[in-house]
Amino acid sequence: MAKQPSVLITGAAGGVGRATVALFLKEGWRVLAVDVKQTPEPALPEEAVFVHADISVGQEVGALAANLEGKLPDGLDALVNNAAVQIIKSLVETTPEEWDQIHAVNLRAPYLMARAFHGALKKAKGAIVNISSVHALATSAQIGAYASTKGGLLALTRSMAIEFAADGIRANTVLPGATDTPMLVSGLGRGSAKGSKMEDRKADLAKKILLQRLGAPDEIARVIYFLADSRQSSYITGQSLVADGGVLARLSSE
Repeated sequence: MAKQPSVLITGAAGGVGRATVALFLKEGWRVLAVDVKQTPEPALPEEAVFVHADISVGQEVGALAANLEGKLPDGLDALVNNAAVQIIKSLVETTPEEWDQIHAVNLRAPYLMARAFHGALKKAKGAIVNISSVHALATSAQIGAYASTKGGLLALTRSMAIEFAADGIRANTVLPGATDTPMLVSGLGRGSAKGSKMEDRKADLAKKILLQRLGAPDEIARVIYFLADSRQSSYITGQSLVADGGVLARLSSE
């Protein structure tokens, strides 16, 4: 009987996180769901093993790894570094404390998680999937702190791919575009989309996308699953896969 593969997903209570948890469960994986929220609302599926932790804190990541060690006798088949925070402020208005917090969650945490679970990933010859953003390649005003973390995550992923290849560990990045999540809703307040109502702003944003619609969280989850599943992507590592509805394909000057 084949072993049940295991995945650890951070930011599990968010829009993309929830969709990713649901997809891996549907595909028969054992899901370890991690989030900074002590009691996610609505609750995550009962089949998932939920663990509360602030993965931007080194001691909590160490405790998390120690806590889950006994639950991973066959190692960890996939680590999905999905947790992220965003701030809508100009660089001048962003405080050093806010800058540090965003970098701690979005960039430091993936390093801490990969370091802490390296042994488990090596045992299973698993995969790391880091969730970046199209803002790593092209960005806009008032989101500079967030964009810098997502750009840094591309370089970190390449480093992981290079250093972990000898251990049989693959590392890749997903760059979602405008996806209909709570984070997108909060970001639309910076004036990048027109309209007094949120649905109007979403519609205005959708007009700028080649596919003329926002992405759905489950669509991003399927890209994550592809890169995590060694049956589908065993020869892919160190790569960045954009899922943005075609936004980056068109020149901004058109």
